[in-house]
Formats: sequence, structure tokens, C-alpha cells
Amino acid sequence: MLFPSNVFLFVPFLPVVLLLYYTVFRKFRTGQNVLLLIASLIFYAWGEPKYVLIMILSIIMNYVFGLLVDRFRESKGKSRFIITLTVIFNLGILYIFKYLVFTIKNINSISGLNLSVPNIVLPIGISFFTFQAMSYVIDVYREKGEAQKNPLNVGLYISFFPQLIAGPIVRYETVAYQIRHRKETFDGFSTGVVRFIIGLGKKVLISNTMGIVADYSFDMPNSELTVVMAWTGAIAYTFQIFFDFSGYSDMAIGLGKMFGFEFLENFDYPYISKSITEFWRRWHISLGTWFRDYVYFPMGGSRVKSKARLVFNLFVVWSLTGIWHGANWTFLCWGLLYFVLLTFEKLTGIAKSDQNKLRFIRHFYTLFFVVMGWVLFRADSIGEAGNYFATMFGGGQLINDETLSYLLNNIVYFILAGFISTPIFKKISTKMNGDNPAVITFASVGLMVIFILSVSYIVKGGYNPFIYFNF
Repeated sequence: MLFPSNVFLFVPFLPVVLLLYYTVFRKFRTGQNVLLLIASLIFYAWGEPKYVLIMILSIIMNYVFGLLVDRFRESKGKSRFIITLTVIFNLGILYIFKYLVFTIKNINSISGLNLSVPNIVLPIGISFFTFQAMSYVIDVYREKGEAQKNPLNVGLYISFFPQLIAGPIVRYETVAYQIRHRKETFDGFSTGVVRFIIGLGKKVLISNTMGIVADYSFDMPNSELTVVMAWTGAIAYTFQIFFDFSGYSDMAIGLGKMFGFEFLENFDYPYISKSITEFWRRWHISLGTWFRDYVYFPMGGSRVKSKARLVFNLFVVWSLTGIWHGANWTFLCWGLLYFVLLTFEKLTGIAKSDQNKLRFIRHFYTLFFVVMGWVLFRADSIGEAGNYFATMFGGGQLINDETLSYLLNNIVYFILAGFISTPIFKKISTKMNGDNPAVITFASVGLMVIFILSVSYIVKGGYNPFIYFNF
């Protein structure tokens, strides 16, 4: 089920869940949690009902692991053994459904064998809810959250529908208390509605438009692709993936607020970064902090005795980050690209130097490699990425009438996407008097226009993919 869809926005899903939550179950926290759990399982099962069984299995097993870790907390040997089982179980499920087919195909290709390739369909959002499930057990082990005695509460944490299939990855320690003790307020609910509408507009009005341009460029035969069209497509995809994912995160955070939950931010204007290090502090924050706290720091992080160990730690983290995104060599190479760039910045200290010096060059350098990375990320294979790069850097005709027409028809969307990618509007809004009736009216009308335009697009049934559903 998609957020920007008739079935979610209107009857039977979101309005019914909100109505029941704030009427029938208004004074019963356990009842509210059960309602949200049932709604979340229905939400996940809407497209592929059979895969909800995988999630239920994950809930049951991680509930048991959490109890065992809590039970044997005083025994380091036993608790570490349970943590090991937790990691093996969760990553085992992730491997089978996400990487087994890829592994067999590569074995066949390298060895010449003809092993049978199973037909396995990737369950939506499995990477997200698997990482959340591991977070629950690990945080209980680290005493950063109490073990839930009620399995329904574990089920709610792992399956809660706002961030279930595309994040942000919610760490258990950040919501452990909220599961039973959150408070719903009118201000929180209204703020959530505003945040949801903003995310909906980002996704439907900007990301989808940029997606059409990107698909047109990347799907074009290499012999017909011009240099300008290649760059246009790369920049369009750069905007598409940002507004797709940050829009979804905005909607997830907004929905969480409607039900009394506070989720941490997942994006902080990443395209204004002046180093790759800064970019990854601003982009997909929940994934970056997950790998930092559960992989990088336990390995020693940057506080190690040798530079060789530091490089190794970065290599492991960014190899895993690339692989996490998908079973394709392009994702691994994308992760390794950031490993090289971040290693360079760590060893030279360039990311920590005075940010005001050579500001433009730093920003250009960062955006250049980010765009190059997105081309690699978007391509279906290393070969396709190589061909696309070749065209971008002069391997074809510079421009033609078709490219010029396509660019001019979408130039307004590119300009709008560029402005919204920066905190300009945020700075303007903070300087305005929020109590001024004119400001309130203007903001309300603007939100209403965004919502009406988005709904019109949805009802019309336009192009509406979600990139991160694949992960």
C-alpha cells in the first residue's frame, strides 16, 4: 500500500484507523497499540499477503531473543551467544530473500555451473524492518530500552506502518518509552498533518516529475543520448531520489506525530553539504547512525591505533552500506565509491578544515561525486553505468532539438527542486511571525493547494513509483 494512494488516504485505511484510535480506543493504550499493530499488518499484507508471515516470524523470534537477553543479562557468555543468534537469524532471512538469487547467479557465471536459481520475490521493506528488529534486541542487551513482556508491543515497534517499508529506521531506544507512555496532543496531531502534506507534495509533485525525466534519459538508447540529456537525467535522478525518500520520511514522521510518536529526522538538506562526510551526516541519517552505532563503533570506529585499521573499518561499513541497498554490483561499487571518498577525507582532514575557505569548490566537489554516485546507483549494471558516464563526459552529440525541448519543458521543476533542496524557505518561515493572521492564512492556503494538487495527481493515476521500496 502506498501513502499517495486512494486506498490509503481515503476509505478504508487512514481515516478508519484514525477514527478508531481517537474514539473507540481513546482511553485504552493497550487497545490503541493492538489497533495499530493490526492496521500495520494489514498495511503490509495489502499487496503480497503471504509475506506478512515473514514479518510475524521476525516479530516472534526477536521477541523471544529480547526476553532471553534480558533473562541472561548477568552472564556475558550467554547474552553474547543470544545476540549472535539474533544477528544470524535476522541476516539469514535478509540473505535468503535479498541476496540468495544474486549469489547463485554469480556462482553460475564464475564457475560455469548450472545451479538451479530459485524464484524468490523480494518482500517490500525487508531491509528496514530487519534492522529495526535487530535494534530491539541489541538495545535491550545494551540496557538502552527495557525488554517488552507483551509480544504485541514488539510487533508494533517492528511493524508500525508509517515507517515500515521505507524508513526512517527507528531505533528501539528512541521509542521504547513511547510505546506505552506516549501522549497525543492537538498541536502534535496538527503538526503531523502539516508534515505529511509537505512530504506528499515532495513525493507526488516533484519526485514523480523528476522521475519521468530521469527514466526518459536512462532508458534512452546510448546512441541517441546526448551529453546534455545525460546530465539532465543524472540531475533529475539526483532530485528524484531525494524528494522520493525525504518525502516518504516526512510523511512517516507526520503520521507518527498523529499517533503520538516522535521519530528522529532522516534528512537535513544534504545537497548543501561541502564535504562527503557532511553529506552523510545529512542524508539517510537513520541508516548512517545505525551502521555507526551497531557496526562502526563496535569495531573501534576512528579511535584506533593505526590508519590501516581505520581504513579497514570504513571499508567494512561502506561495503555493507552498499550491499544493504540491493543485490547488484552497482550498489557495492556505489558503497565503495563513498568508502574511497570518506577515507580520503578522514586521512587528509579536509572535512574538518575551515568550511568558509574555498566554499564553492568544496560544494561543487561534493555535489559532483554525489551525482556520479547516483548514476551508478540508478544503472542496472556496471556496463550501463560506464556507457552513461562516457556520454556525460563527451561520448556523444552535445545537444539536439529533442533534448532542448525536453529541458525547457521541465526547467521550472528543476529550479523549484533546487530551491526546495536548500533551507531558504525554512529560513524565511522562521523569520515570519507565526501568530500573524496573514502568515497563518497564507501558509494554510499553500498547504491546501499542495494537498489538492497532490490528490488530483493521485486520483488521475499518474506515474507514482517509490524508489526505496526496493530496499
